[in-house]
Amino acid sequence: MPAVSASDLLVLPRIERPDPGTTTYRPVSQVITSPSFLEGAGFPVRRPFPGPYGNIADPFLLLDHIGAIEYAPGEARGAPWHPHRGFETVTYIMDGAFRHTDSNGGGGLITDGATQWMTAGAGILHDEMPTDELVQKGGLFHGTQLWVNLPARLKFTPPRYQDITADRVALLSSHDGGVLIRVIAGDLDGHKGPGVTHTPIAYAHATLAPGAALEIPWRPDYNALVYVLAGRGTAGLDREPIDDGQLAVLGAGDALTLTADDLQDSRSPNLDVLMLGGQPINEPVVSYGPFVMNTRDEILTAIRDYQAGRMGIIPAVHLPHL
Repeated sequence: MPAVSASDLLVLPRIERPDPGTTTYRPVSQVITSPSFLEGAGFPVRRPFPGPYGNIADPFLLLDHIGAIEYAPGEARGAPWHPHRGFETVTYIMDGAFRHTDSNGGGGLITDGATQWMTAGAGILHDEMPTDELVQKGGLFHGTQLWVNLPARLKFTPPRYQDITADRVALLSSHDGGVLIRVIAGDLDGHKGPGVTHTPIAYAHATLAPGAALEIPWRPDYNALVYVLAGRGTAGLDREPIDDGQLAVLGAGDALTLTADDLQDSRSPNLDVLMLGGQPINEPVVSYGPFVMNTRDEILTAIRDYQAGRMGIIPAVHLPHL
């Protein structure tokens, strides 16, 4: 996957290895194999949460993993115009490209390691569509979309769009240079990603070479989730196996440890994972499709506001799809 990389990991800032004498490594409490769904105009996603597992991810609401998939000409699908209120959408593209347009004037091309961070807040309309080239010619596509909740006091914050290009992502390596870490948002061991967040979270993509291990400090007041984008490995000191499309939910502690299997499939030569964590909001969540609020009455208001055009108007002139 051509997400942003580095030619020499040994010159990157390094994550300090936690002191094993004073560190509590988080155990794996649960491993979830993602069920599959059709989303948008009909593209397949794997969705590890939400699901019938309880409140495992607060402040995160949803994670969709799209691909990796090889589209034939004419097969690529997107998500046409739709509304959102009450949370943020974070779209991270590793292969292929999506073009985003919204009713607030935000938009752009998301491709090869770039991230689109859209704060819906009080309400916005947007679409996310494959480029004309991907539709016409087909090709490889691989990406994720994460939904980040907003606390009640920020549900009606003004909409905001962040275009986080691949060259802005903070690149780090493990203490021995066997792991590349891309920090998209939050703070890992004092290294900050470019994403500006309304709620305290950490969001990173790590690539572990075969046989490599990662030990990384993790804020004890954050939850911790590890999602496998590709490859095989283990999580925790008990070396719980994790595989492509699985989510490891980690327990309490102040550090994470992951290890890549020595042997990987030729299609996935490394173990690639998303590392997610955040400070739980601990508020009621009432959702209806693209709206996430705290009460049923707020959902009904969101529906009425959308129907009345108070969440924005689809632009008369759309940005061209490159």
